[in-house]
Amino acid sequence: MSATPKLPGGSDQGRDFSKDRNFVTALARGLELLRAFGPGDEYLGNAELARRTGIPRPTVSRLTSTLTTLGYLKYSDRLEKYQLGAGVLALGFRYLASMGVRNLARPLMQELADATDCMVALGAEDRQEMTYLETCQGSGPLVLRLEVGARIPVATSAMGRAYLAGLKPDLRAPYLERLRAIYGVEWPRIEEELQQAFESYQQLGFCYSVGEWDREVSGVGVPLVLDGGAEVLAFNCGGSSLRLSEEVLKQNLGPRLVDLVERVSVQIGAQPGH
Repeated sequence: MSATPKLPGGSDQGRDFSKDRNFVTALARGLELLRAFGPGDEYLGNAELARRTGIPRPTVSRLTSTLTTLGYLKYSDRLEKYQLGAGVLALGFRYLASMGVRNLARPLMQELADATDCMVALGAEDRQEMTYLETCQGSGPLVLRLEVGARIPVATSAMGRAYLAGLKPDLRAPYLERLRAIYGVEWPRIEEELQQAFESYQQLGFCYSVGEWDREVSGVGVPLVLDGGAEVLAFNCGGSSLRLSEEVLKQNLGPRLVDLVERVSVQIGAQPGH
């Protein structure tokens, strides 16, 4: 008997799909295999894919064979392992190309990056992490350098906190419950930090993080609310905590990023979120 179909992570973490007649388990499992490849994973074998996803190894073997035939995976005879194929890259580029906000925001993001000598990024939420959709870099030696596709935690980063602040209350509450389950004994501290971030957003229009998701990184974040709250993206601006004190974040970077998001919002007719 097959296991009850559940998504192992994400906004539907723990949800039972066994009674959903529209849910295609085979498709979901195939997508889970593709998600199992992390930023540093060039090659993964069936055994490791099975371990990471919880999918039975015989099923993994059939799925990887199918995904290879379709071009979403590429098989190495020498290593007897798989790497992501060009089909995945094509889907990613099509998604990015469909986001007009990314093209509109980039000149403003680069302008801010150059003016502050920081990194400015646009991100979207995926499974309790923010994935960078666009990045612009300053030129200084202490600039944080992350690329498109990089992932940072929602709960402790300025961008992630901004995303949460931009959610409607009826969506934010269950999301926080999922974070509670993930962080366990750490949750009371993180919950307090999140409440402080939400208060900062209400008072100042932005959230900030001072060396919390990485002790060497500080930054500010502002949400961009699309389609009346149906989708929330977030911008951040940050860099080395050696030069970005809490005062600099509040007095300089925060207001500048709020202005950037307001300008983007005017261009696309969206809500900056505040």
